[in-house]
Amino acid sequence: MSIEAKLKELGVTLPDAPAPAANYVPYVVAGDMVYISGQIPSDENGLITGTLGKDMDVEAGQAAAKRCAIALLAQLKAACGGDLNRLVRVVKLGAFVSSTADFTQQPQVVNGASDFLVEALGEIGRHARSAVSSPSLPLGVAVEIDGVFQIK
Repeated sequence: MSIEAKLKELGVTLPDAPAPAANYVPYVVAGDMVYISGQIPSDENGLITGTLGKDMDVEAGQAAAKRCAIALLAQLKAACGGDLNRLVRVVKLGAFVSSTADFTQQPQVVNGASDFLVEALGEIGRHARSAVSSPSLPLGVAVEIDGVFQIK
């Protein structure tokens, strides 16, 4: 099954790849590697903002992280000239979670992205990652995730 077919089966439609918000490129292709800049979460209501441990719970954070993963796949599709089946594997995610000083469940929040990628991509979606706390993120978003992908 193609990646696009699997996404459709999961009820996920990739948005257009988001434009960068500052002076950087959304992705860099170097050989068979794609480095995707940090993606922030949005849905039909706009940006998903908040702080974990203050005004967001883990479940809401996981939903935000999943939206970041969807944006990563949208950027990857653009980097692959529209063909997601060029993906060999997800290599690494770097995740930042806007959270209070005493919030310690960043890994559980980022599971929203990791679980989605494994569900959508199977074994090639398994990846290394980091999940760290940040006192604030751009535009007040709850999560920001960047990624490294191998393509053919």
